[in-house]
This record gives sequence, C-alpha cells and structure tokens, in this order.
Amino acid sequence: MVIRPFEKSMADDWDTFVKQSSVGTLLHTRRFLSYHADRFDDLSLLLCDEKGSIVAVFSAALSPSDKNIVVSHPGATYGGVVGGDKCRGEFMVKALHEICQYYKKSGLLKLQYKAVPFFYHSIPSQDDLYALFRLGAVRYRCDLSATIDLLHRGRIGSRRKRGYRKAVKSQVKIATGLQYASGIWDVLHSNLQNKHDAKPVHSLQEIRLLHERFPDQIQFVAALCLGEVVAGVVMFHASMVSHSQYIASSDIGYAVNALDMIFEHCIAECTKQGKRYFDFGISNEDGGKVLNEGLYTFKSEFGAGGTVHEFYELGFEDLNVS
Repeated sequence: MVIRPFEKSMADDWDTFVKQSSVGTLLHTRRFLSYHADRFDDLSLLLCDEKGSIVAVFSAALSPSDKNIVVSHPGATYGGVVGGDKCRGEFMVKALHEICQYYKKSGLLKLQYKAVPFFYHSIPSQDDLYALFRLGAVRYRCDLSATIDLLHRGRIGSRRKRGYRKAVKSQVKIATGLQYASGIWDVLHSNLQNKHDAKPVHSLQEIRLLHERFPDQIQFVAALCLGEVVAGVVMFHASMVSHSQYIASSDIGYAVNALDMIFEHCIAECTKQGKRYFDFGISNEDGGKVLNEGLYTFKSEFGAGGTVHEFYELGFEDLNVS
C-alpha cells in the first residue's frame, strides 16, 4: 500500500473513484470540496496498490480550531475512508492504521473521523467502524437524524396530515428551480437572524455555485403563496438518499403549513426516482449534546425513524495495533 498526498492534478481520477465506490457521495468529490478549498489546509490522501491503482481515498484537512488535529473532513457533514472492493476487513484496519501513521509522521497528534451514515451505502460498508474499534478510537460525538425508509415508511402523524390539508386549502403551490434560490435564502436568512443571530453556512453565491457544479444533485424546492416564496428547502440527492437541508419558513409559511406540503412533495418525488431513503438531517446543537425535541418530533411525524451520525477520535500516540 502506498499513500500519496492529494494534488490538484489527481482530481478527475479521485472523483471517478468516488463515483464507483459503495459509500462515495458528492460530498467526497473534489468538485464539491474545492468550492471552499481556500478555507482549509487540505491534507487529503490517496491509497494506491503496488501498480499505482487507487484502492481508497481519504478527504481531510487541518482542524480550523486546533492545528494539531486532522479532520475528515471539516468542510463536509461526513468524510471517512472511501474504499473500493479491496478495502474490507483486515485491509481496512491496515489502511486506517497507515493513514494515522502518515499524519503522525507529519507532526499531527489526532484524527477526527466523521463516518458516513449507513443509509448512504449502496451495499453495507461499515468496515471502517470495525477498524476504528481495533485501533482504539473513541466516539466523541453522536448526532441524531430523522430518516424515512421509503420502502417501509412509518406511520404519518395526524398533525402532519392536518397540516397538509391546511396547505392545500390555503392554495399553497410547490415550485422547483434555481430561480427560487434567492427567495428561499431571504426566508432562511431572516429565520436564522431572528432566532439565532446567525447566518446560513453557505452564502447564496456559494449555493448557486454548488448547484452549477451539481445541477442534477442539488435542487431548490419552494412553497408559494400568491406567487411569493413563504417556505423552502434545498435537496441534496445521492444514489440511495435524498437529504433535506436549509429548511426554512416565514411566518406566513408557518400559518399555512407550507413545509408539510413541501416535504410530502419531496418524499413523493424521491419515491418515484427510486431512492431508498429520505433524510431530514440532524436536530442537534452543542456538538450533539442537545436535541431540539420539537424539530425532531416534527420530522419524525412524517414517518421517519432515528439514525445517527457518528464521530470518532484517534490519538496517534496511543494507537492500538492489535
């Protein structure tokens, strides 16, 4: 096994490999990671065999808050080892150990590992979690998401059914397309400013750039009342999963239950497209320690069950190589 630091000239080969992997999504691609590359000190790696063929890739960068820590990846919801057919069992244990040794020799002290949630796997691929256990990793964070198995959707709550009927009665209309991004961002920005004195992680310019790079995988869905955007969501589509992000509603949108209509529309469309899962995203604050119970209940009432995003830490001085 040969470890090579990522270089820009390798981007196309990297993205081709990610596309063929059972766990790779757009968040692992260089096309995605490069849009905010100037924010991070990239430390991504390629693992190759003796012939020079890629067997795994590992997106990573220095932690913005601690230059002794490497994170996979600070600019993405999840990261981890994206491997091919060879990267299983003991090979994965060896691969992750070699990755840690590489960073240790570079003077770093720890690795923070964001595992890919199981429902993104096209085939079961949790060998990395086993490897983390073997190497003595500690789970330092766990976030709770609400996810619908579209083949076995749970019971839809009565409040969601009433909400949908109210949206229909209020003549809420659903519209999709890049032209609604600005209206959705206006609602989103107002919500975050008023409730949390915060701003969206992505600016409108950045989310438009991402859509330009992934026009078939990033979708803007808006709810309209009298032609005005009153609620919206951004959908990120993977091969198995459709994930909702930036859920936002104005006061008018809440009054007419616009989000109920948006989500029923999105769930129906994802089912038609043959997706297996619809993921609402996490409902946590404070590094997973606080659960927004109201938000989580709202999502669950669409027939979703609980799934987790797991975060592990490995100290390089105490690696268990058994």
